[in-house]
Amino acid sequence: MTCVVITGGGSGIGRATALRVARDGGVAVVLDRDGDASRETVALVEAGGGHAAGYECDVGDEHAVRTAMAATVEHVGRIAGVVTSAGVFLGPDLGPAHELSVDDFVSVLRVNLVGTFAVIAAALPSLMDGGGSIVTIASTAAIRGHGQGAAYSASKGGVDALTRLLAVQYGPHGIRANCVCPGGVDTPMSGGVFATPDAQMRARRMIPLGRYANANDIADVVAFLLSDDARYVTGQTLPVEGGGTIN
Repeated sequence: MTCVVITGGGSGIGRATALRVARDGGVAVVLDRDGDASRETVALVEAGGGHAAGYECDVGDEHAVRTAMAATVEHVGRIAGVVTSAGVFLGPDLGPAHELSVDDFVSVLRVNLVGTFAVIAAALPSLMDGGGSIVTIASTAAIRGHGQGAAYSASKGGVDALTRLLAVQYGPHGIRANCVCPGGVDTPMSGGVFATPDAQMRARRMIPLGRYANANDIADVVAFLLSDDARYVTGQTLPVEGGGTIN
């Protein structure tokens, strides 16, 4: 069975992706800094008849990442897919850029960008032994000016650029790399802001498909990019936002 490592797999898009990977017959390896959440995702996968493993891991900690990857290869098998869903957004980042401290800016990059790099770098030796697929999760903040979230936007823009670099460098090794850019998604990370009546009215006005996404909307696109159906797709940035960026 195909082994797919999913960061941030304890909730939201990561959890939905883990469940979808298992449903498609793969082994979902769930990494999350919340060990209880990781174990809960594993339990949900197994309750549905799928296969999963879970590790408590802060993606911003290189040693923890390399330890988790080594354990994955030893106990689960060769890594054939990586999905980097772990991410953070800090409250202070909602304000103007000049009011954001450097420490807060760096703390967001540590998880969103450095963590993405650390996980992929640790997985690449296994991916190169037979090829595979990398799917990074960025945001529409990477491709348009949202007007808020300087650290978040910078981190996700970096993820997008890194993905293209990976596609070029590792394509000769049979590795594809693509970046998914969700718009507004109703997940625990968003704190319910996309589920309010005002938000739903705004979605009907601003998004051609008339609603914000749920985690499964994103996970299904990730599953396609992981699959052999996307075997000739690499280096692409794919907004998954109901048409919001074109309106």
